[in-house]
Amino acid sequence: MKYFGEGLSEQHKKLQHMIRKEQELEAAKELFLSLHAALHASAVSEMPCNEVDALLQDLQEYEYAIMPTREAETIAWVIWHIARIEDLTMNMLVARQEQVWNPDWKQRLQIRLDDTGNALTDDEIMDFSKTVCIPELLAYRNAVGRRSRQLVQELTFADMKRHVSQQDLARIRLCGGVSEHPDSLWLLEFWGKKDVAGILLMPPTRHILLHLNDCCRWKLEIRNRKHLYRS
Repeated sequence: MKYFGEGLSEQHKKLQHMIRKEQELEAAKELFLSLHAALHASAVSEMPCNEVDALLQDLQEYEYAIMPTREAETIAWVIWHIARIEDLTMNMLVARQEQVWNPDWKQRLQIRLDDTGNALTDDEIMDFSKTVCIPELLAYRNAVGRRSRQLVQELTFADMKRHVSQQDLARIRLCGGVSEHPDSLWLLEFWGKKDVAGILLMPPTRHILLHLNDCCRWKLEIRNRKHLYRS
């Protein structure tokens, strides 16, 4: 069921058809930026308030650390997960530069984690969600989003066709962006099969859309279910 992003899937399909056509490069970049803006807080793109603002603006901090059902994660975990994956893929694989994440951000968020959180157990997700500084987590995601928007504007058609480098995947592993757990390591193989255009179509767009839809559903469940799985 659709809880977030009405019409965004259609925009994403349009982007798929455009992004590898040289004559449509600039239009594809504009469409990416429009889609990306709808997937981040409006402060990132300096556009009018959007659905992400509506999701977050009245959330209480304790609600970030609730698993409403056995199948759910937490909203805090999702914000971390989508931010880390966008940071790693857009900066280290697409731009081939350093990620936004650094020791200063780690201190600000007050956490020990560096990787995407794919392999965390329910207990570890709950511990993370109750420990992380929510305002700084949101600030980190905003910083990642702003960096992505800058680098996309600089991409050339040759960049779009460039395949992900094994050297850059190794850098992600070396810096702890993915853990050594199989539930985390598979990401390197998945990303390694893509070109830059393929990365733009997943980590900073469709991946986020799917997770924000979950968050909007969980927000309703948190506020309406009589029994919550973990809180």
